[in-house]
Amino acid sequence: MTSPTHPLHRPIRSYVLRQGRISHAQQRAYDALLPLFALPYQASPIDFGPIFKRDAPRVLEIGFGMGESTAAIAASHPETDFIGVEVHTPGVGSLLKQIGERDLKNVRIIQHDAVEVLRHMIAENTLSGIHLFFPDPWPKLRHHKRRLIQAEFTHLLASRLRPGGYLHAATDWEPYAEHMLATLGHEALLENTVGGYAPRPAYRPLTKFEQRGLKLGHGVWDIVFKKRGQP
Repeated sequence: MTSPTHPLHRPIRSYVLRQGRISHAQQRAYDALLPLFALPYQASPIDFGPIFKRDAPRVLEIGFGMGESTAAIAASHPETDFIGVEVHTPGVGSLLKQIGERDLKNVRIIQHDAVEVLRHMIAENTLSGIHLFFPDPWPKLRHHKRRLIQAEFTHLLASRLRPGGYLHAATDWEPYAEHMLATLGHEALLENTVGGYAPRPAYRPLTKFEQRGLKLGHGVWDIVFKKRGQP
């Protein structure tokens, strides 16, 4: 996805496409619900109004993993539409299963590379929020070029937010938190909502992994910026 010179134009990915195991329940949900709740990638901006059948705030989540947080947030905020982007099939199947179990109407999934989705499918100044929870920190120095938060990608994210829209990132890897804070802080379209790390917003639930880490004394850093200008 990213490279030192042309982050959005080289085939360096911020993820490794692992096969992974998909459970029978996830596979059933994938087969039955994918046609109803997934949006195929297209190389042009998409109009979400007809898809959700309403005009509502829209939040994009990049890399939703197994979808627990996505489903919980969507269930707690039925007034908001959520678009989840994820490349791994077991995670997509897991979120689809939760969509079915919770009867969620305000979630759609795009199973595709997030950079291409943002560049081509999301129009400028349209999103009310972007969630980026626990992206791969790529801790080894030689892999830092794979980190999702880079200057050019940050500018792309900011361009898709409405004025006043927010970008919420979270990580349990402190060096990556420092990198995120510095990179987002250098984006002219964004401003930090608190001046440093933010308290965890109430809408972001604690994941099981995060709860285990906190019990062991591991840190978690939330970073919340907003786009400059009046909503």
